[in-house]
Amino acid sequence: MRRQEFMFIDLHTHSVSSDDSRAAVEQYVKWVGVLRRKGYSIDGFVLTEHRKFDFDKDYSALAEENGVLIMKGSELDTNMGHFLVYGVSEALTDAVDFSDVTMDAMELVRAAEESGAIAIPAHPGRFGIGLCEFADNGSDFGLIRAAEGLNGSNRPGEQERAEELIESLGVPATGGSDAHLVSAIGKCMTSFNGQVLDETDLVRELRSGRYGPVRLDDTL
Repeated sequence: MRRQEFMFIDLHTHSVSSDDSRAAVEQYVKWVGVLRRKGYSIDGFVLTEHRKFDFDKDYSALAEENGVLIMKGSELDTNMGHFLVYGVSEALTDAVDFSDVTMDAMELVRAAEESGAIAIPAHPGRFGIGLCEFADNGSDFGLIRAAEGLNGSNRPGEQERAEELIESLGVPATGGSDAHLVSAIGKCMTSFNGQVLDETDLVRELRSGRYGPVRLDDTL
């Protein structure tokens, strides 16, 4: 991966490994090539599969062959909406049942921190399942380090809700496409000031706060 001033990474994508996506990882990689030829910048993406982590899947050869950074994470259901988890390890999957759709959100955040990972609210402004729906329930959100500020699947009104919540939390915002279809990848991304080459780097940079959400057109 080349050294550059910024890195643009889509932090929220789903492949056919998720139960509601029709996109193969190979197809995502080909579409990244299409976007690059059109002048857009996209360095890589994170596969955040629903309620699971694919320890058995290795995309390193595909990534190296195409010059695209491919990382793995998870999107988990909790009692306070969906959370994106980066830096997943066996220690975390031993501590947390990824298939439990009623898990305690703040316990997930705490367990992630203790295992060297990070868990952040996904599409917090989403009606019904975003963290905004639970903002007044008296919970202590002090452990949350970041939240998804730009989501490519946001509906009218959800972006504004997300921005208001993130401002109230005083945390940095990420961006992700929430792609379930090939052509959606890169629609929203995160611009990192630091170098990201793997999941360990990703967690470090997410904890540093040196990043911000961007739309695809911002990379031209």
